[in-house]
Amino acid sequence: MASEALLEELEVLESIYPTELQRISNTALEIEAEQDDPLDGYPLIKLLLSVQYPDAYPDVLPELSLTVVDGDLSEKEIDALIRDLLAIGEENLGMAMTFTLVSHLREQLSKLSRSKKEEQDRIEKELERLAIEEEEAKTRGTAVTLESFKAWKAKFDKEMGLKKVQEEDEKLKGLSAKEREEYKRAQQRLSGRQLFERNKNLDTQDEALIEEGTVSVDISQYERTREEEQEDEGITFSDSD
Repeated sequence: MASEALLEELEVLESIYPTELQRISNTALEIEAEQDDPLDGYPLIKLLLSVQYPDAYPDVLPELSLTVVDGDLSEKEIDALIRDLLAIGEENLGMAMTFTLVSHLREQLSKLSRSKKEEQDRIEKELERLAIEEEEAKTRGTAVTLESFKAWKAKFDKEMGLKKVQEEDEKLKGLSAKEREEYKRAQQRLSGRQLFERNKNLDTQDEALIEEGTVSVDISQYERTREEEQEDEGITFSDSD
């Protein structure tokens, strides 16, 4: 049976929370509690506080439980809130404490909401930073080393070789047998650039031979003077010789 003190407390609570409080019986009630300062851009946290008053109340603590109405709270967070409320109740034994408990719960929900929003903002900034770094990595590309370039060059040359063979096959398919033979002979002839490159290579080889110690020949030793040539031209042979 509810004491006169409890009934008076319930009447006061109903006047303070006309829409939030629901009296279940003379010894039990439910009251909605939400954070004092809702945050823009973040969901509101609202809980349902259930209070069961024992006969010895307020000299003993009431039984408390919390149910999530709005927001996202874990069981661990709910348990922490209840422990905090019981600690406040211990400080107010011997007097009406329900209003104090509800006020404290609203304050704690405000702190919890701010903490959750800060964590959400931190995660969003971290995700944004990672996205920017990933985009910058794509823009920078992979650093080229001698080994990676050689591997790329070998792969590229192979792909180009296969592509050229395929193109040659496609081109030959559209030619007659005679045209294919002429085309093959034309491909075997060196172009002007190829001849230039080959002569250039030969010159390089000649220079290499000279550098390796090939004996040089003084051509001047074998040149005849114009006078000698004229003397030879003046020589005549008689039949008596």
